[in-house]
Amino acid sequence: MAAAATASVAIGTMAAAPAQAQFGFGGIVYDPTNYASNVLQAARALEQINNQIAQIQNQAASLVNEAKNLASLPVSTLSTLQQQVDQTRRLLGEAQRIAYDVQSVQQAFEGRYKGAALTGDHAQMVANANARWEDSAGAFEDALRVQAGVVGNLDGTRTSIDTLVGASQSASGALAAAQAGNQLLALQSQQLADLTAAVAAQGRAQTLDAARDAAIEAEARERFRRFRGRN
Repeated sequence: MAAAATASVAIGTMAAAPAQAQFGFGGIVYDPTNYASNVLQAARALEQINNQIAQIQNQAASLVNEAKNLASLPVSTLSTLQQQVDQTRRLLGEAQRIAYDVQSVQQAFEGRYKGAALTGDHAQMVANANARWEDSAGAFEDALRVQAGVVGNLDGTRTSIDTLVGASQSASGALAAAQAGNQLLALQSQQLADLTAAVAAQGRAQTLDAARDAAIEAEARERFRRFRGRN
């Protein structure tokens, strides 16, 4: 009876113990549950490492893109543009007789185109008429020189446009593209300045010629009045 009781206690004790599959290999106990947990933790750690590597790669790519965006345009046409503007300004500054200046224009018209300049003696009328003719001839010459300078700038302008358009299309970043665009706008402004200069020079010549015609007509009336007075 005692042996049966002891066997019953042993069986009860085994039934109450947790069901864990453990295997022994050469004295080493292998626990599958613990092994699976360790593998899962390692997999999660590896996934975190991979995510960190991906973040570093994205940051590196972002830095490369920022560096491209901050890269300056490797070409510049501003020096050529400045030379063309200076040439046009120089041609305008070399205007003969009557310069592009309000005071100069006023003095010239007071002395040669109206008032006492049209009612002096015969010698004064002849001198003023010659001066007005020289004004007109000089203005037309100035207009032709300015127009020739503007046409001469076209070759440089065309080369600059080709250079800037090519640089803009191959720009590696936003800054370089913006710089190319700014230079193209500056080039356009220079072309408008050349056009304005040519129009101003031509208008000056035509205005002086019209003023000379008006002065000739006024002198003709004065001569006719004097002729009638003698008769």
